[in-house]
Amino acid sequence: MSAFLGADWPAPPGVRALTTTRFGLGMSQPPFDTFNLGSRCGDDAEAVAENRRQLEAALALPSAPRWLRQMHGVEVARFAPSLSRSEGEGLSSAQQAEATPSRLPPSLRERGGESEEPEADAAVTSTLGTVLAILTADCLPVVLAAKDGSEIAAAHAGWRSLCAGVLEATVAAMRTPPDRLMAWLGPAAGPQAYEIGEEVFDAFTARDGRARMAFLPTRPGHWKVDLYTLARQRLLDAGVFDVHGGGLCTISDPARFFSHRRDGRSGRIATLAWIAP
Repeated sequence: MSAFLGADWPAPPGVRALTTTRFGLGMSQPPFDTFNLGSRCGDDAEAVAENRRQLEAALALPSAPRWLRQMHGVEVARFAPSLSRSEGEGLSSAQQAEATPSRLPPSLRERGGESEEPEADAAVTSTLGTVLAILTADCLPVVLAAKDGSEIAAAHAGWRSLCAGVLEATVAAMRTPPDRLMAWLGPAAGPQAYEIGEEVFDAFTARDGRARMAFLPTRPGHWKVDLYTLARQRLLDAGVFDVHGGGLCTISDPARFFSHRRDGRSGRIATLAWIAP
């Protein structure tokens, strides 16, 4: 079995995006077998470190992935290099803007060092070779890219962060106008398998009555929920009209994906995106 699934979208120039699977590489033991990339789900730390090393080597990544400490919120981190005055000479104004820390809204944090894992649920970059990474095991990973290939973002849209506005925050944090963006929705808990209760139903429908179309009643106080429909609604409201993906269910595909809802204790797959240098 392949350890990677390429994003099924017409990728912009130079943009790479994919999701890992649970087998094909790695050394984690059950229930994290074998290609778990999450460092906070209970797996052995040395196994996770080796799995991440294998990830970088197998894909020949241009840099180590920029992992996040995901909090189910709306914080967005921008990864950009910090340049000295001499290093910035000769760069265009757009390149200098990307490389120089600036005043950012509260939901956007500038990051430079590769070793940092900011508390955030989305990341943005225009820097060539910077690999963005989102970890999931039922939550929805979303990759955004400028259609000219100049900027990318990756967001962790579990139901809480999706409802709170993580996709809108990510679009707002990007320098590319929304109508010049495209999105890919990666593997997540699918609408045929993901049953939720009143807390989730009320959270979405109280904000927007259109969200009701994403819920199918099953039994008293419970619904099947379509995260993909909810994400498309939010992206449309944010001005992103070109949306792809949304056909892979983590719960119903144990051969390829980890699922916290299905298994309880579970590893994490990773969705990666970068602009080829």
